[in-house]
Amino acid sequence: MGELPSAPGEEASPALALVNSRRSSPSGDVDDLASPDQVKGWLAARGLPVVEGTVTRSDVATLDSLRASAREILTALPDARTPVPDAVTSVNLRAASAPGAVQLTWHEGERPCRSWRSAAQGRFDAAAAAIAADTIRLATGTRAALVRRCAAHGCVRVFLRTHARRRWCSNICGDRVRARRHYHRHQSPH
Repeated sequence: MGELPSAPGEEASPALALVNSRRSSPSGDVDDLASPDQVKGWLAARGLPVVEGTVTRSDVATLDSLRASAREILTALPDARTPVPDAVTSVNLRAASAPGAVQLTWHEGERPCRSWRSAAQGRFDAAAAAIAADTIRLATGTRAALVRRCAAHGCVRVFLRTHARRRWCSNICGDRVRARRHYHRHQSPH
């Protein structure tokens, strides 16, 4: 299937990108965050608090656990069910793990904006806390109603449904579904 493009919403939501960093492919399961180097690169690519020094195997395990909790929460939304309490507790604890404060930024000629500044800037905990906080924002904000599971058979990705007819996380998944339907419709009976 090759490399899948980002699912709609991933560019604005590190939590959604985290959930989709583990997925299925025809050649088996893919985990974009299996090693410390992959985690460090992934965090930097998403503009999350830069991790100074090395990312440890323990950090990889922490992110994997956060990914499982975020997946449980974000897939509960389109399934119209309550997530398991452990997932909610885990995300809340991780969000609280790096204290910080809202900061005001106001540059000449621009509108004022706010951002969260972690007191643990440069530590892995700050990046994990930012992802957990984004999970909470996504699950409780106006975009919560847009969270969907990909309708392609075997795909486990989640996306924001920005178009009423969108059912797949990518054109690749949509093409696979259409090709499969075409094959089954035109297959000669035996």
